[in-house]
Amino acid sequence: MKQLMAVIMVAAVLAGVTACGKSDAQKNAAQVSKPPVAVDVSPATPSNVSDGIEITGSLEPKFSVDVKTQIPGLVKQVMVSEWVHVRKGQPLVRIDVAETEAQVKRAEAGITSAKANHTQAQVAANRAERELARILKLKESGLATQQALDDARSEVEAARARVGVASAQIHVAEEEVRQGIARRAKGLVVAPIDGVIALRDVNVGDLASDAAAAKPIFRIVDNRLLNLTVNVSSTDSGRIKVGQPLEFTVDSQPGRTFTGKVMYINPELSSTDRSLKVIAEVRNVPEALKGGLFAKGRIVTGSRSQVLQVPRSAINGFDTVAKKGSLYITENGTVHKRDIVSGSVNGDMVEITSGLKAGEQYVVRGGFNLKDGDKVAVADVPKVAPAGK
Repeated sequence: MKQLMAVIMVAAVLAGVTACGKSDAQKNAAQVSKPPVAVDVSPATPSNVSDGIEITGSLEPKFSVDVKTQIPGLVKQVMVSEWVHVRKGQPLVRIDVAETEAQVKRAEAGITSAKANHTQAQVAANRAERELARILKLKESGLATQQALDDARSEVEAARARVGVASAQIHVAEEEVRQGIARRAKGLVVAPIDGVIALRDVNVGDLASDAAAAKPIFRIVDNRLLNLTVNVSSTDSGRIKVGQPLEFTVDSQPGRTFTGKVMYINPELSSTDRSLKVIAEVRNVPEALKGGLFAKGRIVTGSRSQVLQVPRSAINGFDTVAKKGSLYITENGTVHKRDIVSGSVNGDMVEITSGLKAGEQYVVRGGFNLKDGDKVAVADVPKVAPAGK
């Protein structure tokens, strides 16, 4: 009985070995029969890269102003239309100031009258002083009484007072003229800055209100210098410095990159999301950019050499948080799956800090259905350029 059981066990083992051999053979045969997968590859080439912080933000004019009228009145003339360039001091609107002009003329006439009164008062004062001098001599000779001397002195004081009043009247009239002229000048509204009329909300015949209660009649925008306001995470806030360059693009100018410079950094983080507000200045001459555009780019924080970068699309299962993924490396017509560790991301290019060596060929296209060990048909491979070229 024991001999029979031993025979059965040996037979079972032999059957299993035979089955495994057939399975391995079938697998090898399947691999041999699978045609090579067509792929595009690229050499891992070191290059010089700039490090940066990805940002998004909005462009706004650094200088803009809402123009209001300073005095109430009927709009008599509008001198500019919407969307035209204006210079600082250029007339925009004229308000009817006929009443103010009449007040100025009355004040000017008041100056003339006050000056005439002053002249008369001065003459009377001079006469009173001469009379006082004469009475004093007569008093010394005993020919004038003390009463006459006192009366003469009182008359001098009264005459001098009348001169003072006349002088004050001249001052008041002159001040009224100055105020009237200033008020009359406010009837002509001028551009306070150079720029473009972005808003016109006034027409001839409108009744203008004073500045305190009025709505803007014009908005002037100077697009030659723009502010790009962005928020940087607290993690990256320590890398930001005034003067760092900034690169960005906008949807309205595809394929074009604009530059700016970090000018202002908020001294404290936002209490809501712990982000840091940063403002960069963008020179915009000629005025290709407009206020209100959405910008996407990065603040350049430094540069490095001998860095390996690959297209983001070449990385399989790329985890941007864990900075992990994999590449397919080709060698003698066969691909091998290689785990990699990523570094900084610059647009569509990803730095590879581990898992790839300079000169190795990695799959750029065609790796979607690849498996480790697959045979591949590789297109012409470009030569590896010298580092930094």
